[in-house]
Amino acid sequence: MQKIRFFYHDRHPVFKSKTKLKQFVGSIFLMEKRKMENISYIFCSDKHLLGINKEFLDHDYYTDVITFNLGKPTDAIEGEVYLSFDRIKDNAKKMGVSINEELHRVIFHAALHLCGYKDKNKADIKVMRLKEEAYLKKYFS
Repeated sequence: MQKIRFFYHDRHPVFKSKTKLKQFVGSIFLMEKRKMENISYIFCSDKHLLGINKEFLDHDYYTDVITFNLGKPTDAIEGEVYLSFDRIKDNAKKMGVSINEELHRVIFHAALHLCGYKDKNKADIKVMRLKEEAYLKKYFS
């Protein structure tokens, strides 16, 4: 049985319906034809995520999300996703979207990373953005 769990390190965003959101994230894996076992989403501050970015990725900059796939490529997906709620709020303001929309976009973005999508070059970013938008539209319709 697949499990999607939310943990709150030092930030606690409020969701209209966590149950609906968790079910939808699970459905992303079904729609992408990927088997998923467990995913933990951990909401935290910029400071906390910067520490993770430095320690595990040797990057010294803020980011909105870091996704770790903990399983083997042949296994069902198990992952940990760290999200900076500070960065999400800041990015929402910069992009002129609601915090709620940006929060959901980043949650879906992480699921897509776990499904194998990348965002390191222009072509990959374009595919990732199209997928994010499609899932946002489907979720909020």
